[in-house]
Formats: sequence, C-alpha cells, structure tokens
Amino acid sequence: MSKVRELRQKYGYTQDYMAERMGLRSKNAYSLKERGERKFSLDEANIISLIFELPIEQIFFENEVTKKITK
Repeated sequence: MSKVRELRQKYGYTQDYMAERMGLRSKNAYSLKERGERKFSLDEANIISLIFELPIEQIFFENEVTKKITK
C-alpha cells in the first residue's frame, strides 16, 4: 500500500476529496496516481504535503538507513 493511501485512510479522506483538493478532474485520475500507475507531479506532491502537514520527503521517500560494513 502506498504511503499516500495509508495517510489518506488514516485521516479519513476519500479519493474524491483528495482529487478535489488537488484540482484533478476525477476520483479516477487521483486513484491512478495513488496506485502508482501515474506519477504525482511536484506541484501535486506539494499539495499532498500541505494536506497532511508533513514534509514531502516523509511522504514520498523511503526512510531506510543502510549499514555499510567496513574492513
């Protein structure tokens, strides 16, 4: 499940609500982006960041720390 979808469900927002806030023509247009079939633009990512009051990095980028073994 995408982080955007997790957040949307956590906040209780519908796909219709998100599509409207982002200025998309339909719920389907939003759904394609949420499922990863289409990409969010930078402007759309910024709107999502504002909706959830979280930094873009926290929503769209994995927060993994890798270990590097040195000899």
